[in-house]
Amino acid sequence: MRCPYCMNNDTQVKDSRPTEDNSVIRRRRECSDCGGRFTTFERVQLREITIVKNDGRRVPFDRDKLMRSVQIALRKRPVESERVERMVSGIVRQLENRGEEAVAAKILGELVMGGLSALDKVAYVRFASVYRNFREAKDFEEFLGEMTGEENET
Repeated sequence: MRCPYCMNNDTQVKDSRPTEDNSVIRRRRECSDCGGRFTTFERVQLREITIVKNDGRRVPFDRDKLMRSVQIALRKRPVESERVERMVSGIVRQLENRGEEAVAAKILGELVMGGLSALDKVAYVRFASVYRNFREAKDFEEFLGEMTGEENET
């Protein structure tokens, strides 16, 4: 693993331990050149997934990008990081279990919407406003109307 401080390729693992749900290995590393310490996380990846954008472009799936998007929607919301991690891991598992190498961006967006809906309604609306490209206040009103209509049905 390359040192993020000096770019040296010779780093040593000082400590390894699984996360609480045993889905990730956390490793503390130290650079033999500059002495810098940093943490890495190791996850199982069943297959390479490609996301097919709405314009037809194909980009590799990036779990970190997904996590950043979710964290932006959840900014300043009272949601534990473990719940967020479980939600993102669940989305990744759903993508991998589809058995397809290419997944439409729309499917990924809907999975995120579903996860955020269960996690935090405010984050759900925030994400939806970007994902569905709200342009004016009435877009929010319509979405909130749909959302409350769905809640009243259950």
